[in-house]
Amino acid sequence: MFLDVVEIHLAAGRGGDGASTMRRESHVPRGGPDGGDGGRGGSIYVAVDTGQTTLRDFEVKRRYVAGDASGGGNKTSHGKAGRDLVIGVPPGTAIFDAKSGDLIADLVSREQHVLLVRGGRGGLGNAHFTTATHQAPRHAQKGEPGELREVRFELRLIADVGLVGLPNAGKSTLLAALTAAQPKIGDYAFTTLEPNLGVLELGIDDGRRPTIADLPGLIEGASIGAGLGFAFLRHASRTRVLVHVVDASAPDPVRDAAIIRTELEAHNPALLEKTTLVALNKLDRPEAKEREAELTAAFRELGLHVLPISAAGGERGEGIAALRDALADLLPDAETLSYPAEPAGVVVHRINPIASVGFEVSREGEGFRVRGKAIERLVHQTDFARDESAERFQHELARQGIESALRKAGCRSGDTVMIGELSLEWDDPDDASLLNAAEEAEALELDGVLLAAVPNNDGESEG
Repeated sequence: MFLDVVEIHLAAGRGGDGASTMRRESHVPRGGPDGGDGGRGGSIYVAVDTGQTTLRDFEVKRRYVAGDASGGGNKTSHGKAGRDLVIGVPPGTAIFDAKSGDLIADLVSREQHVLLVRGGRGGLGNAHFTTATHQAPRHAQKGEPGELREVRFELRLIADVGLVGLPNAGKSTLLAALTAAQPKIGDYAFTTLEPNLGVLELGIDDGRRPTIADLPGLIEGASIGAGLGFAFLRHASRTRVLVHVVDASAPDPVRDAAIIRTELEAHNPALLEKTTLVALNKLDRPEAKEREAELTAAFRELGLHVLPISAAGGERGEGIAALRDALADLLPDAETLSYPAEPAGVVVHRINPIASVGFEVSREGEGFRVRGKAIERLVHQTDFARDESAERFQHELARQGIESALRKAGCRSGDTVMIGELSLEWDDPDDASLLNAAEEAEALELDGVLLAAVPNNDGESEG
């Protein structure tokens, strides 16, 4: 089965947690913190695989997950990075964001590969957080989760010549006459249910090997979903030359050609700008042969280059050699006749890009939403089960000016503040402290709750 459109789910690997350890050796009396960093989570790339011709490999497997990284260890040992995942796709695959519909990348040559989701950063170990006044920190960062993304692959065959026409116009027969391809041929409509490819032989001394694609038949309304051919119109977009195959024995061949042009224009007006030939087919039939001169003149009056042919006669059929010569003149030289020139290398496409610095506060429902790359990353990296880490998080809210901005935005005691996937409860505007909602902590699988410091009965503070 020819599969040319598929949606898949991508999940990059999680970064490893930083370690919170202390150096304990008999000959090192003041060992201090020595927790190492977590590794980076695995990323997912998509690369061109010239051995593939369809997206059939994605028919069953629709979810791809890269490897998680391991955490850091003592003696500042670094965690192992998660394993990257490379997904192979056939040349001509366009990648779209499944939600927005935006084009992410168009992969046409074997050198191209694209980074779709990046693995999470590893957390820093406690060895990074020593200061002159805090020699033994227990704080260490958690690893960031990897990026998630839903993407749609659309295969657009890379062919130099495209054969288009109404059902039963003789496109598959013409492909067989011009190439060594053996498509299914029948004297009924919609014999071709999927694109067929063949290589056009231009002669022993000609080093070019252009490809020809026979696209399933179009009918009126194909551009808005009628019939079978509408699903394959995208494959005409990469061709250099379009051959409109018209049945000369049909009641109104000129109208048939007009239908083809109308559907191509409705799908993509740029298709009409391509070099076009009209192959007036089935001249082996008496009723068609009688109208050859009349139809040829009618097409030429419309400014179309028309060639009368009989594909049923095979490679020696009437007009086949002339059509082959015409295509040879229209196609570029061997060096140009290859995949479209596209920039190679790695391209990174981020999800919902956020400014790397700064933040913004906005109303959301009954609460407030804080957006900012740095603070959202900090939420993921904070281990709220550790009092020291929770306190550090609160200090960052104050240091970055987030608490002040929330107060100016009208945040009051008891209001909900959302940062990333975390929900916090505003506790005391005067102290500008935040309480982490316990149910949200449980939903995020956090082991502890961020609490404002309050005095206990002994006059000491507890967290």
